[in-house]
Amino acid sequence: MTSNLSQPDTVQFCYENVNRSCIKSSYSPASRVILYTVFGFGSLLAIFGNFLVMMSVLHFKQLHSPANFLIASLACADFLVGVTVMPFSMVRSVESCWYFGARFCALHSSCDVAFCYSSLFHLCFISIDRYVAVTDPLVYPTKFTVSVSGVCISISWILPIVYSGAVFYTGVSDDGMEELVSALNCVGGCQIVINQGWVLISVLIFFIPSLIMVILYGKIFIVAKQQALKIENTGSKAESQSYKSRVAKRERKAAKTLGVTVVAFMISWLPYTIDILIDAFMGFITPAYIYEICCWGAYYNSAMNPLIYALFYPWFRKAMKVILTGGLLNGSSSNISLFLE
Repeated sequence: MTSNLSQPDTVQFCYENVNRSCIKSSYSPASRVILYTVFGFGSLLAIFGNFLVMMSVLHFKQLHSPANFLIASLACADFLVGVTVMPFSMVRSVESCWYFGARFCALHSSCDVAFCYSSLFHLCFISIDRYVAVTDPLVYPTKFTVSVSGVCISISWILPIVYSGAVFYTGVSDDGMEELVSALNCVGGCQIVINQGWVLISVLIFFIPSLIMVILYGKIFIVAKQQALKIENTGSKAESQSYKSRVAKRERKAAKTLGVTVVAFMISWLPYTIDILIDAFMGFITPAYIYEICCWGAYYNSAMNPLIYALFYPWFRKAMKVILTGGLLNGSSSNISLFLE
């Protein structure tokens, strides 16, 4: 799927003295340090940030709600991206060689697709949850129950895993691409070739949830703005006005948070999706460094989700403080109040 970044004066191979070894593209020592730093930071942020989100939701009883369970499941998907995908992709990206074996290449690629798309599905269901909460807050608790949250979580895991298994373990994804597969088959490479049909399915898996998220965010923004205007024009009693102001503030915050999420998601994922579409229909012309940039843009979305979905909220900052200061050792820490109101 990718081509070498540069050809050094002396050709280097991933495995010297091994027949059919892949050609290695070398970076300067300074560039290697910078790349390892940037990619390693993203991996650590995805691991520890999402671990804190999961621990916060699961430990503190006040956070045991259907919506927060969905957020914890999203954090689990992003955590797995940081643990099982990003470290190995970091070595592949910097060294331009795959040193972990052919079998693990297929497993790594399968985890890559499954966990990244699981994160995408979770984001879509969270946008649906926020839409119901903002547009119909009085009946929201009866609509989005624990069982509904469980169904959303199950779908977000099962569909991506089934899709990744179909792509990487049935062999149907490279039908009609046998010559290209043979040409790319060298020792030290991990190039997964997917035919045009399956690439179109991948693009649909991206665009359908993305379209849902954009539409719902637009509706949330409109409803929140209308409700804020109604509150400003209401001449009710001071107590009622104060309550309505708090509601309006919460709704605007929900709209703003989801808006930041949608923008970050599109910035992270759109280049990668466009790149694989271009490659599939134009003969895999994308240079290696462009492909790697697009991949890591998508990976970094998993690293940024804890900041967007959790660090924006005071309850998470308080939970994180308790966790990092060893407060979990207190037997009653799970009952700590995390909300200001």
